[in-house]
Amino acid sequence: MPNIREVASRAGVSVATVSRVLNHPERVSPKTKEHIEAIMKELDFSPNVFARSLNLKRSNTVALVIPDIVNPQYMEIARGVEQVAHEKGYNLLLCNTEKNRVKEQDYIRMLIDKKIDGIILAFTLLQEQDFDEIRRKNIPLVLFGQNILNENINSVYSDFREGAFLAVSHLINLGFRKIAYIGGDSDHLENRDKTLGYTEALLSGGLTVSKELMIEGADDVDSGYLAALKLLKLTPPPDAVFAANDLMAMGAVDALKTEGLRIPEDISVIGYDNIRMASLLEPKLTTVSWPVYKMGLISARILIDEVESEEDNPQAQNIYLRPRLKIRKSCGHETRVSEIFDQPT
Repeated sequence: MPNIREVASRAGVSVATVSRVLNHPERVSPKTKEHIEAIMKELDFSPNVFARSLNLKRSNTVALVIPDIVNPQYMEIARGVEQVAHEKGYNLLLCNTEKNRVKEQDYIRMLIDKKIDGIILAFTLLQEQDFDEIRRKNIPLVLFGQNILNENINSVYSDFREGAFLAVSHLINLGFRKIAYIGGDSDHLENRDKTLGYTEALLSGGLTVSKELMIEGADDVDSGYLAALKLLKLTPPPDAVFAANDLMAMGAVDALKTEGLRIPEDISVIGYDNIRMASLLEPKLTTVSWPVYKMGLISARILIDEVESEEDNPQAQNIYLRPRLKIRKSCGHETRVSEIFDQPT
């Protein structure tokens, strides 16, 4: 069975160059890579991935920790992370915390024990002190969705405060004055940021913030449905609803229709996330879009780059991607078509 030295000798290159083709093909010119791969095929050379990982003291496995495996947004994150992991020759371990901090802590301890190569935490509930052990073990880490700790930790995030501000400001510009808010679980930073964006938009538009128009949901369809029913009991009821995610917005739409209301003629609705199902509703749901899949790709690339880095303390990367308003029929206005073409997606 040929070894890496024989491949290097036959190809007329160094062992290090062959190693780069195997481990970091992006660092090798296409012509050199093609030449070495042809020699490997000619010699029937099959690299032992497990042996290489032992030599590099790696497991060739990274982990993605998410709060809720049922939420379509988190599956989009996983899709992006998995694509990069597969391209780079890594296995992906998916951990579902069910929005439970203790369970998340248990997963972190398990991943450390298994000598995981790196971890991506999506919308973590962990606090600063929870990261001490990860730091001591020098495990590469990326925070997805938030930038809550410090500049020494990698993060890929969006501004949920800005996204909520965009949504509510849009409703105000359309003439709505009694805008209700169905918020998500306030244990999560992104939901607290959306609440801030909602209140700031109202104040900026000269409106009053009313606690009776604000209901906290549980980030799912059922809580959106129940929240909408409560809002309809107000006198007078709201003329528009902003929900902190599309699942709750979908539940709200269902409740409003059940009560005989027309959307957007009687009441308008805006969601957040731009999940695929949002465009399948009738009427189609206006929502705030943020590049979840792309952020998953970027997070995985940053993580694996650090795993494979030869630097002792590589500089942390903090990548920010802006939210955009995706205008559809559920908020209803005469100039909808022109706004769609003017608004970046």
